[in-house]
Amino acid sequence: MRIIHKLLGTLILLIDWLTAPKGIKRPEEVQAVINEQTKAITLYQYKACPFCVKVRRSMKRQSLPIETRDAKRCEMAKIELLKGGGKLKVPCLKVVDDTGSEKWMYESKDIIGYLEQRFSEAA
Repeated sequence: MRIIHKLLGTLILLIDWLTAPKGIKRPEEVQAVINEQTKAITLYQYKACPFCVKVRRSMKRQSLPIETRDAKRCEMAKIELLKGGGKLKVPCLKVVDDTGSEKWMYESKDIIGYLEQRFSEAA
């Protein structure tokens, strides 16, 4: 079973790499503002998780340089996810607002919807 899981993960990553979307082009000033805003956002994910791939592809399509942390391979990321989000489930988006308050968002559809809504005006 482990071999099948490894093969599927490798296949998912290969297909993702071969079909990587192109990011949108924005004026430099607009992209600089977005880059600053995304510093307060972190995606906790597993590299070969299909739902995480879906979120990462959306981030790439929108040209959002959001930090990713692998909760499977990095023990510190796993601890942060459990402590902050309350459960070891990915994808999970951590958003820190201007007051330092954290919001933890699960579910790929919700994450993509949030990112599209928040950054669509900037496109």
